[in-house]
Amino acid sequence: MGNQMDKLSHLSYAEVPTVDPNGMDTEEGPRIGVSYIFSNDDDEMEEVCTVDGSDKDPNKEEKQYDPRDEVECAVYYRDECIYEKSVKSANLEVYSPENLLNKCKAGDLVEFVATGQFPHWAVYVGDFQVVHLHRAELKNSFLTDASQGRRCRIVNDLYKFKALGPDMVVQNAMEQVGVKDRELSWRNSEGFAAWCRFGKRELKMGGEIRIGKQPYRLKIFMSEKHSHVLEFQSLEDMIMEKRRNDHLGRTAVLKELATHFCSVEQRKSEEPGAD
Repeated sequence: MGNQMDKLSHLSYAEVPTVDPNGMDTEEGPRIGVSYIFSNDDDEMEEVCTVDGSDKDPNKEEKQYDPRDEVECAVYYRDECIYEKSVKSANLEVYSPENLLNKCKAGDLVEFVATGQFPHWAVYVGDFQVVHLHRAELKNSFLTDASQGRRCRIVNDLYKFKALGPDMVVQNAMEQVGVKDRELSWRNSEGFAAWCRFGKRELKMGGEIRIGKQPYRLKIFMSEKHSHVLEFQSLEDMIMEKRRNDHLGRTAVLKELATHFCSVEQRKSEEPGAD
């Protein structure tokens, strides 16, 4: 199999078995135990498709970034938080590409965001340039070109892993420039950029052996008092689902979860012996 893995289709929440909410976040409601609940996520899709999979109209203006549609979440490996995105922190502030250049240092991770698109990640390598996974190839581009008009921000602190030194981050990125297609070890731009900065093999395709355990938990914050938790066998799988949620946006994700909960309650009410 090597570095190539089958692309799996997203399962609706209604198709995924629910489990009793024992363990973490018991007081916050039921969770879904999953191993594979993600959509295809490649950078060609990011550039040419809308949320519903139809082709973009080149004459239609892109939707601007809306901070209210950010999906707040946290990721745990066992009981350790390894990723967190919250509107209460300053890490969600975005800038124009031109303004971000004044803030970037070599080795920084940059995220480009727009409503209805997968977030696009890149590694800033200095001299106004980034290395990023774009259309199944690792490229060295000017930051302003890589942005394609999207807003952007520095996201060094979203993942809680210990970072490598800036020189090593840049070296990791530059050594991969020109790699493409079947030679790639990453399924999306986020996995590549995070690997450059943190060097963890779990960020690569097939970087972890799936042996039935589900040590990763993706906690989606639905409100201040309610959250929902999904479980995954690998960090790669978790990133795919997290990015799918970012692609949909908060409104669509909450609607999807509400539909799931209603479906679960309806099935329970139809079971023999139900009140």
